[in-house]
Amino acid sequence: MIEVWPAIDLIDSTSVRLTEGDYETKEAMSRTAEEAIEFYSRYNCVTRIHVIDLIAAKQQTPLETNYIEQLVGLTQLPFEVGGGIRTLETIETYFDKGIQNVIIGTKGIQDPEWLKTVAEKYPGRIYISVDAYIDEIKVNGWLEDTGLNLFDYVQQIDSAPLGGIIYTDISKDGKLEGPNFELTAKLAASTKLPVIASGGIRSKEDLERLEKAGVAAAIVGKAANTQSFWEGLS
Repeated sequence: MIEVWPAIDLIDSTSVRLTEGDYETKEAMSRTAEEAIEFYSRYNCVTRIHVIDLIAAKQQTPLETNYIEQLVGLTQLPFEVGGGIRTLETIETYFDKGIQNVIIGTKGIQDPEWLKTVAEKYPGRIYISVDAYIDEIKVNGWLEDTGLNLFDYVQQIDSAPLGGIIYTDISKDGKLEGPNFELTAKLAASTKLPVIASGGIRSKEDLERLEKAGVAAAIVGKAANTQSFWEGLS
């Protein structure tokens, strides 16, 4: 079975979800972050916890560092953290606090050479988050266009020793209508780096379809807060 990485998105130390990255659609989840981690830790298919500091992504500086450090102590599962990470100092601060992997977004999109440098310093521990409306990349909390095409960008960073590429189709995110299977499969076939699918994943069937497409792992947000998603998973 494909790896499942449940998502915990934080605003003011509260677990929330957005739709299409719109901060005005903020919706508190039924479980607190602490309750969610305890629940997810029961499943063998869950191999890590995916945490995003949403306001940091918007304000370009981490805000939830201390709270995330508290969450790390609640489980043996590794954590990956993203949101507002722009410097090597921030990366190393997270590593010092017990975070296994960090996710680079805007900075890595705008400065691929910097991304390659930090990936070489910490091989396999850095992930690049490529957030696109279909295949047009957006940055700074999905608020700004870049004019960059998904596949053109991935060609630039394909040789870097990254942990993988997290691809989110913004048009699918938070809607529980399924991910962009076709584009995600095309991306997985176009790069030697592991591809992690994010956005819209709703069921075990979606996971199986992504696995057949060559996707390494699936980040699951809203659906992970429903009991029906976990039926048939162990």
